Amino acid sequence: MKKLLLIYALLIFSLFQTQQCNAQRLTDSEKSIVIKPPIYPGCKGSEKKLRRCMANKISKHIIDYFIKDIAVNLGYKGDIMIYVIFKVDKDGSIVDVRAKGPHPQLANEAVRVINLLPRIKPGLGQEDKEVVVPYSLPITIRI
Repeated sequence: MKKLLLIYALLIFSLFQTQQCNAQRLTDSEKSIVIKPPIYPGCKGSEKKLRRCMANKISKHIIDYFIKDIAVNLGYKGDIMIYVIFKVDKDGSIVDVRAKGPHPQLANEAVRVINLLPRIKPGLGQEDKEVVVPYSLPITIRI
């Protein structure tokens, strides 16, 4: 079941992962072009492998830390979709995490879980300068 959820979350994450999120307004200093994506700790390889590794690691993190009992206690059944947006800052920290879901407690749990992500190697822009990289992430919870 966990493997199926991981594969499902990975597929959705990779489909909706973006380097610019229309839901967020970027400042002039954040409008840099991303040349190299952020790198999750422990990921290595080509750019394609790095992106896939980051998606896998974030999906696994969500599976490991999201408390599904919150949804069960609220009476939800089936698939629940929670939309999360966040930024990987120039120092690799996760900032500006926001979520929208069918219930505020589920959105709060999604924010909590994303805030638990470890520091990530920041994305690089022109002249190999660190840049802010926004992400959009749908989280699907299957009850």
